[in-house]
Amino acid sequence: MGRSKTKQLSYIAVPSRVIQSLSSSSLQNLILSPKKSSRSGNRLFSLSISPRFFLLFLFIFALVGTLQIGFRLDPLLPFSPMPCSTVGQGTTASAIVRTTDSRFPITAAAGGGQWKEEEEFWRQPEGMGYRPCVGFSREYRRQSELVRADRRKYLLVVVSGGVNQQRNQIVDAVVIARILGAALVVPILQVNVIWGDESEFSDIFDLEHFKRVLAGDVRVVSSLPSTHIMTRPVEEKRTPLHVSPRWIRSRYLKRLKREGVLLLRGLDSRLSKDLPPDLQKLRCKVAFEALRFSAPILEFGNELAMRMRSKGPYLALHLRMEKDVWVRTGCLPGLSPEHDGIIEEERKRRPELLTARSNMTYHQRKLAGLCPLNAPEVTRLLKALEAPKDARIYWAGGEPFGGSAALQPLTREFPHFYSKENLSLPGELQAFANKSSLLAAIDYIVCKQSDVFMPSHGGNMGHLMQGHRAFAGHKKFITPNKRQMLPYFLDASLAESEFNGIIKELHKGSLGQPEFRKNGRDVTAYPVPECMCNNTNARSPL
Repeated sequence: MGRSKTKQLSYIAVPSRVIQSLSSSSLQNLILSPKKSSRSGNRLFSLSISPRFFLLFLFIFALVGTLQIGFRLDPLLPFSPMPCSTVGQGTTASAIVRTTDSRFPITAAAGGGQWKEEEEFWRQPEGMGYRPCVGFSREYRRQSELVRADRRKYLLVVVSGGVNQQRNQIVDAVVIARILGAALVVPILQVNVIWGDESEFSDIFDLEHFKRVLAGDVRVVSSLPSTHIMTRPVEEKRTPLHVSPRWIRSRYLKRLKREGVLLLRGLDSRLSKDLPPDLQKLRCKVAFEALRFSAPILEFGNELAMRMRSKGPYLALHLRMEKDVWVRTGCLPGLSPEHDGIIEEERKRRPELLTARSNMTYHQRKLAGLCPLNAPEVTRLLKALEAPKDARIYWAGGEPFGGSAALQPLTREFPHFYSKENLSLPGELQAFANKSSLLAAIDYIVCKQSDVFMPSHGGNMGHLMQGHRAFAGHKKFITPNKRQMLPYFLDASLAESEFNGIIKELHKGSLGQPEFRKNGRDVTAYPVPECMCNNTNARSPL
């Protein structure tokens, strides 16, 4: 009886991610030996391969492939709360993309329940078709030629405060220069007495981009020309609040033409919020287009945002829980009687720090919505709004009073809790050390790119972020309705389901939907309708 020609097949288990990384043709070349060697081919391939050698080769190949994938993933996830053995579970390798080029949006692959687009919390508000719309009138464009040609008038400005306060003042400095028809000398950043940050304009912002974007609106120069360097400027130390363009011209224009240089300090809220349409559009152009962060800040901020997005959508919180915030607002952190006592004692010792209404008690301020939310309140609000327990959260802000203990209510409920400090690889933050403005700028970038943003208290960053996210397409922005919701926080008789329903109802209209600017509000926080239009309110420049 003849010997059977049926061959015994051998099998080896290979990780699926190794198989997926190979093309079908590559697999065929590995598994199937050629039936007949080509005359011009390598003679080695015509040799028969022993089963033992083949199994050993395939095992080594699978092991090396597995190690390569592991080494590729690990450096991207220095912040992963999971043990190393669990990295990659629930997500595919294609979910991890390493790029700092902002032209290419980073998206995570579906799988493992990480990206849950069906969840209500991540759903974006209806933008109603609004888009950036900053076309200037014919008269504005005609005047631009005269402004660019002027070589006699120069405006010097000194801006103060943190980086977001400085941004607001730089926006108004550009508008004032336009009102006066003067060239703007690159703004001088006053050394911050609290943080000791000596950063200059070009350390924080992209100066050449700033000049280029505004070239058709205001001439921006790096310094005074030699013809004006010895000129004693007309100096205004204290401009009144909310002045109009007419006030600016009547107050400064004649003296500026005579002396050639005007120096202004402390521009915070000095210019009226209600300006002619072209000047409102200029405000938006400066805030959202011209003031781009410098390359090192932009690159690192984009990198951190990419790391946050590597496993799906993320929420950014701006938490105002620093000691000086509790002192200035007249509020208490509620962390413990000892911590509250420290704040009250500091406020008595330095009453000049109090910026809130001095005739109100702490409880009155709290119920009026004038106090920052503390960690337990932020946690309860997020749970009521159905934030997933596995939501990835980036928090921006200074060191909270009470240290990590002040954040424990948040981290217990939402363990995937990150900051620039624990997202960074060793040494990456060194270039920004002791530079509070640069660190705040990094926070701004990561927050701006988040899927959802929520501040615990109003302020310059919250207002700028609100406008910037609106200008970018009305990305979700949760505005805590503190005045209306806090009484329910204090009502212990409410069942959790009832409380959650009330809180959701209170915030239905506070999720970043288009909102028309009202008189007295800043157009850089509410860019509709002056800086954004849809088909119903679009107007072609006259």
